[in-house]
Amino acid sequence: MAANRKKAYPLITKASKKQHTEMVRDIFATIPEGYDLLNRILSLRRDVAWRRFAVGRMKFFKTNRLLDLATGTADLAMEAALAYPHIDIVALDFVKEMIKRGQRKIAKQGLSKRIQLLQADALFLPVDDSAFDVASIAFGIRNILERLKTLKEMVRVIAPSGQVMVLEMHLPGNKYVRKVYRSYLNHFLPRIAGCFTKNQAAYNYLSDSITNFPRPAVFVGIMGEAGLHKIEQYALTLGTTYLYVGYKA
Repeated sequence: MAANRKKAYPLITKASKKQHTEMVRDIFATIPEGYDLLNRILSLRRDVAWRRFAVGRMKFFKTNRLLDLATGTADLAMEAALAYPHIDIVALDFVKEMIKRGQRKIAKQGLSKRIQLLQADALFLPVDDSAFDVASIAFGIRNILERLKTLKEMVRVIAPSGQVMVLEMHLPGNKYVRKVYRSYLNHFLPRIAGCFTKNQAAYNYLSDSITNFPRPAVFVGIMGEAGLHKIEQYALTLGTTYLYVGYKA
C-alpha cells in the first residue's frame, strides 16, 4: 500500500504518447473497486445528475442501439438501459479491471442481456459503420490524446442524423469559480482520495487532466473538424462539466 501511495505519474504536458497510454491504463487498473464511491464523494454526487442529464437528451430513431466508449464501470450504459427499455448497448473500455467491475454491476441490475461489455481501444472501434443511433463518452475523452481520431470513429459508427455525446469536466470560465475549483482539484481532492484508495497519485492525474483539457470553444471546433454539426453545449454545475451533443450530417 505504501508503495502505491508514493507512486507518481508524469505531467500530461511532459508525457509521450506511449507514456500517457501506459499511465492511463495503470491508473484505472488500480482504482476500480473504490472508483464509484469516490466519484460520488468527490463530485458531491453531481456525477449522477450529469449522466442523467446526458441520457435524457439521447434520441433513438433507427437502430435503437447505443455505443458507450470509455465506459469505466458502466454507469452511463446502465443509466441509459434503465431510461430506454427498448435499446441495446455495447459498452467499451480498454482497461480489463474496469470492465470486470462493470460486469458485476450490470449482472446485479439484471441488464446482462442488454449491455454487452467489451475490452477495446476507442481509436479502433470494433463495430460496423452506422450501427448505432448514439455514441457516447463520459469523463473519458480527456484521457485520450488523439481526440479528433476518437471523434471521427464515433461519427463513423453512428447512423446519419445520429448523435455523438461527450460529457466532460472543465475548468470553469468564471475566474473566481475557477480559482476555487483549482484549489479543490490540486489540494483537497487528492487528500480526500487518499483516504479511500491505495493509488492517491491517480487523483493528482485527474486534476492535471482537467486542467489541460481544451476550453469549450476549442473542443467544439474539434467536434466540427470530426464531421459533426448542429453542436449543442450545456454548461453544468457552474461550468465544471459540459455536455456536448453533435449530429452526423
